[in-house]
Amino acid sequence: MDALDVAVSAVVAVLAGTAIVLYNRLIATRVRVDEALAQVETDLQRRHDLVGRLASTVAAAATHERRAIDAVLSARTAALRPPNAEIAEVADADLQRATAQLIAVAEDFPDLRADGAFSQMQAELADTESRLAFARDFAAHRIAAYHERLDTFPSSIIARLARFEHRTMFVADHDARHSPAVSSGPRDVAS
Repeated sequence: MDALDVAVSAVVAVLAGTAIVLYNRLIATRVRVDEALAQVETDLQRRHDLVGRLASTVAAAATHERRAIDAVLSARTAALRPPNAEIAEVADADLQRATAQLIAVAEDFPDLRADGAFSQMQAELADTESRLAFARDFAAHRIAAYHERLDTFPSSIIARLARFEHRTMFVADHDARHSPAVSSGPRDVAS
């Protein structure tokens, strides 16, 4: 083996080592994105469960307010299994608006306002909305870091060769990002 063969072998070894390191960093970043997105899904499921319970509680006390109850249940169903990210965003915004309307309707019923379980569900929903907003923000930062790795040299070469794909960023309607308000008085609902 002459000096040229040794030099070529060393360059190949360095390039292979670099490719392995870059690939592993891409994998680690993608795993972090998946974890963050899983947290968003967990918080969304928690919200859907709470909205269902809230709708059932309002339905029991306000049987003649069927339209608001049906609207929130329909929006919840649409938000549970959206076919794509764009529809998911619209369904999420619709669910938040319908939930705020349901809470507004519920505020007209003194028995519900006085019900500790209803108040607790409202507080849990507001807390879940805050957790969801944080989880989405965290996921957006993870996705941005992932995209940065995918698009910067030299990891972009490895990303293209290994067919790493960009992830959809969260773009929420500003009005929909507000939590359904929790109030203690009649019709004191902010959106």
